[in-house]
Amino acid sequence: MPDVTQRILALLATLQTGRSFSGDELAARLEVSPRTLRRDIDRLRGYGYPVSAQPGPGGHYRLATGTTLPPLSFDDDEAIATLLGLATLAATGSAAHGSVDEAATRAYGKVDQYLPKRLRHRAAQLRASLETGIAPAPSPSAAVLATLAEAIQHRRVITFDYTGKDGSVTSRRVDPYRHVHHHMRWYLLAWDVDKGDWRVFRIDRMSRLESSTNTYLPRPLPADTALDYLRQGLHKHRTRVVLTVQAPLSTVLGAFTRQDAEIVALDDRRTRVVLMLDTWQWLLLDLAFLDAEFVVEEPPGFRTALRSFGERLLRGT
Repeated sequence: MPDVTQRILALLATLQTGRSFSGDELAARLEVSPRTLRRDIDRLRGYGYPVSAQPGPGGHYRLATGTTLPPLSFDDDEAIATLLGLATLAATGSAAHGSVDEAATRAYGKVDQYLPKRLRHRAAQLRASLETGIAPAPSPSAAVLATLAEAIQHRRVITFDYTGKDGSVTSRRVDPYRHVHHHMRWYLLAWDVDKGDWRVFRIDRMSRLESSTNTYLPRPLPADTALDYLRQGLHKHRTRVVLTVQAPLSTVLGAFTRQDAEIVALDDRRTRVVLMLDTWQWLLLDLAFLDAEFVVEEPPGFRTALRSFGERLLRGT
């Protein structure tokens, strides 16, 4: 890699993964000598990047956490993904002051300041050509998300006021475990200290959040993942529906965007769909737009209801 700038960017991109790398590993990845690698590490430090080094056997290089943010290095795909991610997040809220979507809007306008010159033109083109549809959703405060993340990381007990569905407000004291982002909503999975049980809270309904200095001992999660536990609660009173659709996966994926569906290809022409639904009527619109043959594998009650509805349609024609 004869070009010094390209070599430095490649080294920086490698270190920004957050891993630790031995000198031999970095030299092999970049196809340079150990001496050249040491000079490039010194160049990065001169540019303001805090590269730490652990000497001796088992030694390594690592990009340490700095007190200031030096210019970031993105390759082309990373720059596009960053802009698209910020644009998508910015389109999901009311842009209220302090909200995470409002912060994304501001960051989207600044991102080119942190890009290398070679990418600024392409980033500007993407920003000028991109429009995103507004998808209104409750937006939590960026500060609240950051406070929760810190409490989860350090296992700190938190307190907050919580507004329920009926508008009543209760004071809560919990051990926070996970953030969950699902279907345009932000949730917190936590152990409710006073109730002695697991609870899921909508983060946009939390207020007066405070993180204490008290810590808690971790408990095993009540499910394989926090998302699994959330889904169990959301689907508690719903019916499991299984379909086999005579269409490839790519076709079926676009038909169930409004549903929390598990969609798996059985082969090149058949797809399995698992849904959790309140009533069989929720299937009708999706299946109508799917325009493919299908079989309702379960439950029997849904098969009966759909057959009866089909007979009504025939009588109407």
